[in-house]
Amino acid sequence: MTDPRSAASGDSEPSVAAFFDLDKTVIAKSSTLAFSRPFFQGGLINRRAVLKSAYAQLVFAASAADADLVERMRAHLTALCKGWDVQQVRSIVEETLHDIVDPLVYAEAAELVAEHREQGHAVVVISASGAEIVAPIASMIGATASVGTRMVAVDGRYTGEIDFYCYGENKATAIKQLAAEHGYDLEACHAYSDSITDLPMLEVVGHPAAVNPDRALRAIAAERGWPVLLFSKPVSLRSRFHAPSGTTVAVTAIGLGALATAGATWYGLHRRRKTQR
Repeated sequence: MTDPRSAASGDSEPSVAAFFDLDKTVIAKSSTLAFSRPFFQGGLINRRAVLKSAYAQLVFAASAADADLVERMRAHLTALCKGWDVQQVRSIVEETLHDIVDPLVYAEAAELVAEHREQGHAVVVISASGAEIVAPIASMIGATASVGTRMVAVDGRYTGEIDFYCYGENKATAIKQLAAEHGYDLEACHAYSDSITDLPMLEVVGHPAAVNPDRALRAIAAERGWPVLLFSKPVSLRSRFHAPSGTTVAVTAIGLGALATAGATWYGLHRRRKTQR
């Protein structure tokens, strides 16, 4: 479930962790939809899917996906990636990730991560995106660990099956497991997210905060007195952090392969739902 990396300093593990959602919390766009063009150039998706992904990015920027839509996306994505070559996906990720994601990281998020690290806290990026895209982004911003959706590969090919879907209640489950493994005091821990779908993740810690919240999460934050943070300054981290190594980037790879085509799926489902209204 996890992709842990050792803390940069200290022999003993910290008892406090800060858990960060990824999209709209750490980076300004969807981490998965951002990869449509490299996958098109690599021959994994066609031009039509690229155009649909661009549309989906606009939808993502304008509103949050509700739980029903995300679940339908997940079910469809399991079929899209079946048979893809793992090594090809790994190569595309390794070659393009830094150029694509680096300019999207919120400066405020990077500063907050640094503040937690200075206080001796573990920093964990936890996202529904594929583990192979979450891990290198986490490394890029200086996080100590990451958790993402983990999908299955057999004999070098994607099966189209999901081993662990890091979404909703599963995020809270992953956090609890990390706390048990590393001795985190959840009442002393922090969590940051933009989406109401991450309410379980926020409720499991003692110090939740809403970042660029959707309407539903903003209402909950106001009701419960949670801090609301507004991040608005994406900035390149090239001068601050080293790019992730090929070894770090080339992890499971299947999740990115499937989720990079989320744009096409989102487009179709969004259009279908509008037609049905």
